[in-house]
Amino acid sequence: MSTPAPVGSVDIEVALIGWLAARNPDATVRDDLDNDLADELPTIQVTRVGGDDDGFRLDRALVDIDVYAATRGQAAELAALVRGQLLTDLSGTATDTAVFGRITTTAAPSWRPYENTAVRRYGATYEVFSHPRTVS
Repeated sequence: MSTPAPVGSVDIEVALIGWLAARNPDATVRDDLDNDLADELPTIQVTRVGGDDDGFRLDRALVDIDVYAATRGQAAELAALVRGQLLTDLSGTATDTAVFGRITTTAAPSWRPYENTAVRRYGATYEVFSHPRTVS
């Protein structure tokens, strides 16, 4: 018998970090940045910034994904790659903890300022529909 996981049991940041890390082995994929960012380029940062749910199992997360690289061109290229991965590869897939449905771009990748001039940042916002994977 399958039992649904409780509402809110999918940590969308953890799920996306693991999924993106497996597809981008040359990048550091994380939620929080630290003082060593310039030494860890390229870096992909995943942050949930809002969204809602149906009160049962369907979650609609708004997720910012910021990409940090040494040059603006490298940041733009990695941001476009991540966008393609999310829109074409993630939708309809499952991980150990989550099933992913529709993925849409809310704000396309674009340059975002960053206080360290040795680092360039591109960011985008995505709408990610998911629900917990049931346990048999």
